[in-house]
Order: sequence, then C-alpha cells, then structure tokens
Amino acid sequence: MTMPRPVKVLELRSVRGTGGGPEKTILRGATMADPRRSQVTVCYLRDERDQEFGVTTRPEREGVDYLEIRERHSFDPGVWPKLRALIAERHIDIVHAHDYKTNLLALLLGKRTGVKALSTVHGWTGHSLRERFCYYPADKRVLARFRRLIAVSSDIGSELIRHGANPCAVTTVLNGIDHQQFVRDRNRERDIRQSMGFDSSHVVLGAIGRLEPQKRFDLLLDVFARLHRQHPEARLVIAGDGSRKSALARQRAELGLEGAVTLLGHIADVRPVHHALDLFVQSSDYEGTPNAVLEAMAMETPVVATSAGGTAELVEDGVHGRIVPIGAGDALYEAIESALSDRQTAAQMAARARRRVESDLSFESRVRRVESIYQEVAHA
Repeated sequence: MTMPRPVKVLELRSVRGTGGGPEKTILRGATMADPRRSQVTVCYLRDERDQEFGVTTRPEREGVDYLEIRERHSFDPGVWPKLRALIAERHIDIVHAHDYKTNLLALLLGKRTGVKALSTVHGWTGHSLRERFCYYPADKRVLARFRRLIAVSSDIGSELIRHGANPCAVTTVLNGIDHQQFVRDRNRERDIRQSMGFDSSHVVLGAIGRLEPQKRFDLLLDVFARLHRQHPEARLVIAGDGSRKSALARQRAELGLEGAVTLLGHIADVRPVHHALDLFVQSSDYEGTPNAVLEAMAMETPVVATSAGGTAELVEDGVHGRIVPIGAGDALYEAIESALSDRQTAAQMAARARRRVESDLSFESRVRRVESIYQEVAHA
C-alpha cells in the first residue's frame, strides 16, 4: 500500500519573551515528526522591540527547521507578504496556528491562498484587560470558523463549542512529554540539593511556571507560610519569570520567608531542579494542559495540584498525585501536609505517574495523533 505524501506544515506562533508551555510542544513536536508523514517548518513572528525574546537558540539546539519573520510592531502589515511568499516557496499544505494573532492570520491565509488552517488551542491565559475583553472574545469567534481544532484539554474543547465551534471539528489531544528526556537520576539528588543550598534536613517544595496572576503563586506563598510555621525545615523554590516577580518578592519579605523561599527566575532546563525537590506544587487558577505537571510526573516528583484546566485529566486524584479545588488554600495545605507526612504513598503515586507518561502521555503518542489529524485536514 502506497503511503500518502508527507504533509507540509507551517507551525506559526507569535510570542514575547521566553514563551511558555506551547513552545515545548511546538519545538519538540517538530523534532519528533515522522518525515514520511509530515514535514514541519516552525515560524515565529518576532517583534523587533522585544529584547527578551528567548526562543531562537532552542530550535537550533534541537535541529528544528526554524525561521523568524521580524515585525516592527504588533500590527505590521509587512508580515502578510512574507507569509504568503513562505507558503508558496515551501508548498505548505497546512498553517498550524497557536495563539490569537496567528489564528487570525491562518484563517485569512486559508481564504487567500487555499492553504488549510488548523489551530491548537492552548487556552486563554492572559490577564490584561485588552486580552480578556477584546482579543480573547474575538479569538473565540475566529476559532469558530475553523474546520478543525485541537484542544489541549476537554475544558478548552467545551469552551470552543460554547462559542460556536462545530463539535465535530474539535479534537482533544492532551499535551505529552518525551519521557526519555525527563528521567530522574537518584545518584544526582544529593549533589544538586547541596549546590542549591539544601541539605538532608530540608524538605524542598517546588513550583514552576510563568510568574503571572493565573498561576496563583501568591496563594502558594500564603500556604507555604502556614506550612513553614509548623515545619521550619521546609523550603520553597519557584522557577519562572513574569510580571508578578516583584510583587512575589515583596510578599515573600512581608511573610518573613526570605530565607526559606527562593525565586530562581527563568530556568531553561528544569530537570536539575526536580532532582532537588521532595514535592511539586501547582497552585493555578487556569491552565491548558500544564507541561510543568507532565515534567513532574516524568521526573517522579510527587505532585499536589489544583484541578485547573486539563490537570485532572493528567493526574487522577489519589492515583498519580493529589488534586484539590481551584483557589482552596486549606485543601492545598492539607494535601501538601499529607504528601509530606506519608512519603511512601507519595512515592508510589509518583511511580504510577511515571508509568502513565511512558504510555498514555508520551510525546511520541501525541505527535502520532497530531500527524493523523494533519493527514485528515490535508486530504479533506
């Protein structure tokens, strides 16, 4: 049986700064694509004013077919002819968008060039008034016009349908992880903990994510302050950068936790951090399918997390970790206390979580599902 020709895909993304979870999904997906099924080009729209743009070196390191289109500002019309030329030169079949700006561009490119438009919807995590009351409502109307959509959680899929998307057009594909890249080496734990200033007497909690309001690191600090009063040996590290960095530093000082809480800033490779952790905590109000939770599962770091977004689809409460309601500080505290007081049960759940990412949540499985969607879209 003759295989259909490879589908030529343009992954299109616009982001400022270092980006977030979608970057891991896009770049790793391009690396693992089967060239017999899909040929992927990754294109980022890069604002020339953005001095913190941190995506460029990663695709070079991973061997991704990557390019950037520079724009003078967010509404630079010069982007349009460059995209049209790129589609023609590379004979692109599908423009695969990942955010509200590229969603609109993909839809318009489809109308003008005949290319197929596809979007992976990672959620609407911004917090500015412009995003909440202008860009995101407009984005949901745009997405309702797509003939095929990938939602990274069932919650996001339901939201798309509520705003007019055809239910038959929406497919939920949870994020995955390359479990061969994320492996805990017990022999490294002691040295890494020491290098971070921790010894065997410390109990180390960790959180990873952009320092933005929806991640609720303010709630985590309040919960940790309560925990630290009962367990002075407890320590908390938070890896990430964002608009709430200064506010969190002030809150840490007000709570008297400067010696117990470390703000690590942006960490490109979180694997060493996990080797120092006894427990991973997610305190978010909103998520798509959180890559940080997947990484903790793969690294066999016990997980306590809120039920935000697709988190409860990754972690079954009491099986792979502990899941608590969003915004429930008391429940978060009790789940952390339980995990720390019964290390054996926590370790057993972490081992089951590892087995889950080796099977259902492997990145290879996710890539194969997306490639099947590419074939369906290209030949529809």
